[in-house]
Amino acid sequence: MRKGREFNASRSHMLAAQLGTVLSCADARERALPYESRRRRNPPESFRQKNRARRSFWRAGRALRHRALRHVSTEGANSPQVALATGTNNGLRAESLRYKDRRGEAGKPRFLLSTISTGTDAMSDTAPALCTPLHDIHTAAGARMVDFAGWRMPVNYGSQIEEHHVIRRDAGMFDVSHMRALDLEGFDATVWLRALLANDVARLARSGVPGKALYSCMLLENGGVIDDLIVYRLDDNHYRIVVNAGTAAKDVAWMRQHIAQSAANVSLTERRDLAMIAVQGPNARAKTWQALPDLKAVSETLVVFSGAQIGDIFVGRTGYTGEDGFELTLPAERAPEVWRALVAAGVQPCGLGARDTLRLEAGMNLYGQDMDETVSPLDAGLAWTVDFSDPARAFCGRTALEAHPASHTVLGLVLEEPGVLRAHMPVFTAVGTGETTSGSFSPTLEKSIAFARLPLKTAPGEQVEVEIRGKRLLARTVKLPFVRHGKALV
Repeated sequence: MRKGREFNASRSHMLAAQLGTVLSCADARERALPYESRRRRNPPESFRQKNRARRSFWRAGRALRHRALRHVSTEGANSPQVALATGTNNGLRAESLRYKDRRGEAGKPRFLLSTISTGTDAMSDTAPALCTPLHDIHTAAGARMVDFAGWRMPVNYGSQIEEHHVIRRDAGMFDVSHMRALDLEGFDATVWLRALLANDVARLARSGVPGKALYSCMLLENGGVIDDLIVYRLDDNHYRIVVNAGTAAKDVAWMRQHIAQSAANVSLTERRDLAMIAVQGPNARAKTWQALPDLKAVSETLVVFSGAQIGDIFVGRTGYTGEDGFELTLPAERAPEVWRALVAAGVQPCGLGARDTLRLEAGMNLYGQDMDETVSPLDAGLAWTVDFSDPARAFCGRTALEAHPASHTVLGLVLEEPGVLRAHMPVFTAVGTGETTSGSFSPTLEKSIAFARLPLKTAPGEQVEVEIRGKRLLARTVKLPFVRHGKALV
């Protein structure tokens, strides 16, 4: 036991000394070293004292590691000091979101957020995290911040379950300023988009609805999904496109490549000057109008999946939760003011954790998790976003999709035994094997749910088995979504 204490003491000295360099703060050493020196001079006399001493020691070490994480953007993630502090050999390795949520809160279920992608959305080893215009507001409110898609984002402000329920029952909001808004303008804008996207933007003009929006996949020539995105038609020569944060750079590069190849008369502008706030829930619209009364006259007439520019705010009646609401795109400098006004109107700030479980219940795919460049939209439950109706429209990836029709179906799973469904779990059906792509605990259903890519002949209502930690547990297949507008559908 004494040998172990000496080892821990020496590690504490080394940890504090190294971290003192990383953090450039005198109190780094003071938080760990004095305790060890006191411990050697006055060893604990009882079992209770020993346990209290151990807990204090490890708390000090954990605090130092967390401070290292907070300072990595200024000192570099690959420094040996940070590697020591975080227990890695190759620089910073932040805690996984799944691990963070397993810690949970006292008296609360420990679950959630296994479905946030760690592929294209992961932080690079050396790039510092970007911050949205609302970052200081999040930290001041006590949000738990994580690195996501290269950005420092709030995962929750307290109880993730309560944040989930407030969206289903009242009104909450998310900072989604990490997503990228693009403006496509020019005489050839419609023709060029019809050739780029799997869905047909010509439908937007035919709808007769100003500002009508469309959800689509952007494909490689082999039919794999580069990204899923939303397009708003402002007029025949002007479209607003919103792409995912983790794929924004490659999306823009792919679009510029196609502009150059086609010699189309269009221009593509990245709107890095804009922030985005998603206000969602059954009372979201009313509370938005209370906070921003100038928006009401125009936005009150918006149909679902459409948008309008009102002053310097673009209001879209869209979302990623299965509830009604608005997505507000506005100048970055106005974001803090608007956020505070929404809080004053009773809109509760929510983090990425609740956003993930909400979209899962709503049956909405997450790029990098449910589809990517190796998966066809036909095998990702997104066949409804591919428009083959015009045989003359040779959109990118069409030939590959027509040559390789769907080989799988995507269904929901509801676990019928205790356990938690996560991504990439084997699923055994009567007609073959499949795999879960997203999974978590559903606060609305109070059951574990998942998306699963299954053999084509699998149907809703069948009993299947999911392998969890070497055991096969019973689950039931259902048609997606699980929940919509606050009501359970399964």
